[in-house]
Amino acid sequence: MGPRWRVREEWGTVADLHAGSAALIHPPDRRRPARVVRVLHPTDRAVVLGSAQPESDVSLDAARAAGARVVRRRSGGGAVLVGPGLVVWIDVVVPAEDRLWDADVGRAFWWLGSTWVRALVEAGVRGGEMWAGGLVRSRWSGRVCFAGIGPGEVVMNGRKVVGMSQRRTRRGALFQCAVPVLWDPAPLLDLLVLNAAERAAGTRDLATAAFGVGSAVAAPLVAAVIDRLP
Repeated sequence: MGPRWRVREEWGTVADLHAGSAALIHPPDRRRPARVVRVLHPTDRAVVLGSAQPESDVSLDAARAAGARVVRRRSGGGAVLVGPGLVVWIDVVVPAEDRLWDADVGRAFWWLGSTWVRALVEAGVRGGEMWAGGLVRSRWSGRVCFAGIGPGEVVMNGRKVVGMSQRRTRRGALFQCAVPVLWDPAPLLDLLVLNAAERAAGTRDLATAAFGVGSAVAAPLVAAVIDRLP
């Protein structure tokens, strides 16, 4: 029998939840990380920037007025608006040398993307496919997570259903997964530094970039992902 998954369900601020996941691949006692699944429930709202995304993408005044903090995650990609009821958020940690570990950064996502596809079917959302190609960029993908497609992510008729990002160290990999509950790009675009024409174009271009699974699917989807893990 292979290693078991440690499943945790946690509530907290977006910043604290991200910090908790990052710490799992940097154990203070230098032990090898364990296989961990964290089901995360944010208690506040935040614009979460990718590790290399400039903070200047966000209007701090607009974020403050909307009651949203600005948080940076340690994994890559564009911004995601995170808050209660907005996304299904699950983080997964795989130790280096685990049988699920892959030295290829892109291929490393594949097993997890396939798990999400099976879980979506079990939760009643059919038609999803795991993207096994390279990065697909768009005009907006540097600023908005769901505007592009990366290896292992799940798409349905060209629309992203599961967004994923990855943080790797010599000791393990952290996969951060987000599934829109209701997809509406406008609340995030309202917090970015854009002029009126850019905001209108973004609203138009991103309207069909992603797919929201609906609030009724969120709970069974979480249970299905855990059940389907290798």
